[in-house]
Amino acid sequence: MKMPIAGCVIALFGGLAASGTPADDAAVNPAVLAAVKACDTDARHLLERLVAIDSGTGDREGLAAEAAVYTKVLQAAGAQVRREAPTPPSVGDNLVATLHGTGKGRILLIAHMDTVFSRGDVAKLKPHWDGDRYIGPGAGDDKSGGVIAVCAFKALRATGFRDFARIDLLLNASEETGSLGSRDLIQRMARDSDLVLNLERGVPTDKAVVSRKGSSVLIFEFTGRAAHSGLEPEKGRNAVLEAARVALMLGGLANPDQKTTVTVDILSGGDKTNVVPAHAILKADVRALTAAEFDRVEQAAAQIAAKPAIEGVTITSRLDRDFPPWPRSPSADAMLARANRLYAELGRSLTGIEVGSSSDASLAAATGTPTLDGFGMEGAGAHTPDDSVDLATLTPRAYLLVRMLMEVGREPGGM
Repeated sequence: MKMPIAGCVIALFGGLAASGTPADDAAVNPAVLAAVKACDTDARHLLERLVAIDSGTGDREGLAAEAAVYTKVLQAAGAQVRREAPTPPSVGDNLVATLHGTGKGRILLIAHMDTVFSRGDVAKLKPHWDGDRYIGPGAGDDKSGGVIAVCAFKALRATGFRDFARIDLLLNASEETGSLGSRDLIQRMARDSDLVLNLERGVPTDKAVVSRKGSSVLIFEFTGRAAHSGLEPEKGRNAVLEAARVALMLGGLANPDQKTTVTVDILSGGDKTNVVPAHAILKADVRALTAAEFDRVEQAAAQIAAKPAIEGVTITSRLDRDFPPWPRSPSADAMLARANRLYAELGRSLTGIEVGSSSDASLAAATGTPTLDGFGMEGAGAHTPDDSVDLATLTPRAYLLVRMLMEVGREPGGM
């Protein structure tokens, strides 16, 4: 005997529960569960298409190709789609897809199209499946975020739910370099929303992000004096040696008690083996939970720059601040509690965590709008050749996303 589709889906997904069964007062919404499960095959195909596009930050051609794919599938899901030009000098349009409803809640979803990978990396790294895990440049960070948003839009359309005022999806083209081309757009849209959900990859298992460190780049530039390396090296002033000395000092600027990290990422100088290098540059990634910690690192760096060890070498320093710190807030905790009441429909629960990486959630939360992050499918290996997303988490994560859109859309102030 054939079961109705909703009953069949419930039977199939009884194994979704992390433990036990859903409580009587937290019954599964069968229409939503059926709709997100129906998206599984299309989601896998869409992810393959997106990962096949090289779309590193600043790759105008790749970002445009990715935006074209998103535009087609989002319009098919009932969204109005527009392009938003980036703030110079960033390149690559941002994409905004909007669903208009008949209710009260206004929700902003954010994902990003750009990756840390370079043109040609897709061919070199050969995206592939490993069971339910898809591995490839940007698969988890953050093409999977756009994929789950498409599934959510499709599910809302399939269930006929329109009891929200507006749902926006912003697909950012410059997140990996600090969203310089989109931060004004992000904050403007966040201020006009009741909730922001950032669809960065979820953290295994069943964790959501409620706080992030801010990020900045500490930059030193060294100027020495060139000389012939064999004939009269003593007349040179070696900028690279001075840069190496400073690089070894930077670990001392970290503050484990405050969870501040300083990581040297780039050290370069000189371009000939027979010339004492007159120039060098050093860049370090700085992560901190407070603006005061960034101030401390900036001041300490200036003190280092003022006292070069090699006479005749001069040093300049600066701290370029990207994403602001996002401290944990009562509004994020309240939204996490609301999400947990919905996730309990599957017998699951979310744990709120703090992470050291930065994201657009920091920009959105700075406006005062309640914000949650890591709301996408779970993944791992961000910024490495093992960047991946686990499609086995699509159904539970998409179910939670759709239920949040429905509940906040219906009653934005309800807790």
